[in-house]
Amino acid sequence: MSFAPAHAAPSPAAPTARSLEWVSRLVSFDTTSRNSNRDMISTMADALSALGIEPVIVPSPDGRKANLFATIPAADGSVTGGIMLAGHTDVVPVDGQDWVSDPFTPVIRDGRLYGRGTTDMKAFSGVILSLLPEFLSRPLSEPLHLAWTYDEEVGCHGAVVLLAELAARGIQPRLCFVGEPTSMKAVSAHKSSQLYRVSVNGIAAHSSMTSTGVNAIEYAARAIAFIRSLADEHRVSGPFDESFVVPYTTANVGVVSGGAAVNTVAERCDFEFEFRTIPGDDPDAVIARIREAITTLQCEIQQENPGTDIQLIPLGAVPGLSPKGPGAALRLAQALTGNSAEETVVYATEAGLFQRAGIDTVVCGPGNMQQGHTANEYIELTQITACEDFLTSLARHLSPTERIAQP
Repeated sequence: MSFAPAHAAPSPAAPTARSLEWVSRLVSFDTTSRNSNRDMISTMADALSALGIEPVIVPSPDGRKANLFATIPAADGSVTGGIMLAGHTDVVPVDGQDWVSDPFTPVIRDGRLYGRGTTDMKAFSGVILSLLPEFLSRPLSEPLHLAWTYDEEVGCHGAVVLLAELAARGIQPRLCFVGEPTSMKAVSAHKSSQLYRVSVNGIAAHSSMTSTGVNAIEYAARAIAFIRSLADEHRVSGPFDESFVVPYTTANVGVVSGGAAVNTVAERCDFEFEFRTIPGDDPDAVIARIREAITTLQCEIQQENPGTDIQLIPLGAVPGLSPKGPGAALRLAQALTGNSAEETVVYATEAGLFQRAGIDTVVCGPGNMQQGHTANEYIELTQITACEDFLTSLARHLSPTERIAQP
């Protein structure tokens, strides 16, 4: 793949050509979550094999997608403990977005690399691949683990499969850096993400005979109104965590579909919603209240007609990342970046799953999530350079003769 930087003379902050090549190569794969990621995984696995690193491909249950895991052993051959670098391979859709250029043909303009996934989060993965020779060129005091997952954007399903595989192999990393975009600042906490669908089955009828039907849209609207009232309650009454830019638990109904025609009583209506809890707010307690409201509506709709129903269907649950824990990953990230910041983010990542599995985890990666998921998504080239500096410092840290930080 060829690309032309905006200025012929490289600036001091310009990333290496090898990193740009790898990031661009990964962005060129359309790994929207509805698609397979196997081609990208195969390309990455081949690159690992070419360097003498044994790739482990962990397929999804249906085989359409796969995780990729690999370990560079410590100098003594150990593969236990160590540090894991983790990223996801899937990206969100570009449907309906107004892109200036092809989202899967990366292009550099004005010091930025444009393309779907540049920020979220293929830049991190590309820099890892470009800097593997740095890690292989020195004896490591502890192993370095590399993990790439599928379906992070639709519920972190791949990470669950990956963690099961690691447990079966007896691999338990000591620390983990998840490279989601944080502008290379250490993030020690994020909210949970809980995804659900509500399906309402009513009874169709002509709109002139509403008494003979049961309107699924109306019952769905009542459920949506309850979810909104619950969100308003948290916004007004808390609990609050002022370390977050939105310091309370939120809820959002993002997708609604139903009905056949304006002159027909709607037989079916489905909607999907999410809620995101701050650390300390129990997601089980939140969903229990929603479940209670849905059960009440179910009783009411079935009183109208026993042939109706309302179902609450879980789609995915991503635990939050808590700042409570050993803190070694946080301190090391701060040392490697030279930045003592400890931040929080409102979006969810796989970090909460890794933490729940007993791995001390922080989020730290290039780019800013304000550019993620948007039309004309981009990453500043200086952020790719900052990621290179971070991983180069990690390589030195892992070398017994060059150790630069001790968490």
